[in-house]
Amino acid sequence: MNLRWDVDVQKLGADKLRKGKNKAEEELDSLKTDYKKLRLSMRTAGLGKTSEQWQVQARNEALEKNLSESQKEKGKLKDRVVELEGSLRQHRSRNSVVKLKASLSKIDEMKSKIKWR
Repeated sequence: MNLRWDVDVQKLGADKLRKGKNKAEEELDSLKTDYKKLRLSMRTAGLGKTSEQWQVQARNEALEKNLSESQKEKGKLKDRVVELEGSLRQHRSRNSVVKLKASLSKIDEMKSKIKWR
């Protein structure tokens, strides 16, 4: 009779262990599923990036900012070149007028010298 009780006690213990094992496996599966969902949502939100990916993103953002600033500076420089070219044309035409007046004066002077001779 004692042996039967021992066998029954061992069976009950084995059943409890089996139930506990099954419950632990179910919880493990549930945790694995939750972990996969969390990783997916982190990737979707951009939180699951590696440090290298973050560095690449930061480098790209810095390059885009530099490109934008360079393009603005280029536009300003083009405007300045146009302004300076206009100023140069204006000064050249003024210089031409001054030179022409000086030449006319010399011609008039020479004419008057020729007439007096």
